Amino acid sequence: MGVLAVANLLEGMTIRTDVFDRSGRLLLGSDTILVGKHLRMFRMWGITEVDIAGVDDLGKGEQALLQVDSEHLLAAEQELRPLFHNVNFANPFMEELFRLCLLRKVCNESH
Repeated sequence: MGVLAVANLLEGMTIRTDVFDRSGRLLLGSDTILVGKHLRMFRMWGITEVDIAGVDDLGKGEQALLQVDSEHLLAAEQELRPLFHNVNFANPFMEELFRLCLLRKVCNESH
């Protein structure tokens, strides 16, 4: 299963399995391609995670970064660094936050 937190969903991703609200009402069917209004709807209805097609495990983020050419990755990293100029990267939380921001930036630019 490729279950992702709603905060990590991006427009253009495809839902693998139906999404139901807490009372069992169908919100979106499988094979729906996500758009902005879907992401807002999930937050409004308290949906915390969704099964996404093409995502088999949490390591997919690293695979996405590896598929980006090094020049593009370096440019994205240089653009983000000023936002993190006072950050202590010895802190694992901050290191992970930077990695997630980089992944989000690279994925958004490729869509």
